[in-house]
Amino acid sequence: MDDDLWTLIEPLLPPWPEKAPGPRSVPDPQCLQGILYVLINDIAWQLLPLELGFGSGQTCRWRLDRWQQAGVFDRLPAERRRERRHHIRVRTWVCSLLADHRHPRR
Repeated sequence: MDDDLWTLIEPLLPPWPEKAPGPRSVPDPQCLQGILYVLINDIAWQLLPLELGFGSGQTCRWRLDRWQQAGVFDRLPAERRRERRHHIRVRTWVCSLLADHRHPRR
C-alpha cells in the first residue's frame, strides 16, 4: 500500500472505541495491508499469515467490519475526485475492492 492511499483513508477512519477491551494491537496501516492481502489473494481470514506483520485475520476482519459500519469506504469515491488524475486508477481499484467486499470470509 502506498502512502498516498493511506493519506486518503486515514482521515476517514473512526476514532478507536472508548469501550474497547484494550489498545489497538495492530496499527491501522498494517491492518489495512492485511485486509488488502486477504481480499486480493481471496483467502479466508484465518489463513492470513501472522509472520507478515498485519495482525491476525480476526483482527483485520473486525477492523474492516468496523470501518465499513462507519461508512469509510462509501466516502472514498468523493475523496478520490479531489486527488490528482495519475493516482486515480490504482486508488479506484483498491477502493472498489474494499467497498464491494461487504461479506468478508470467516
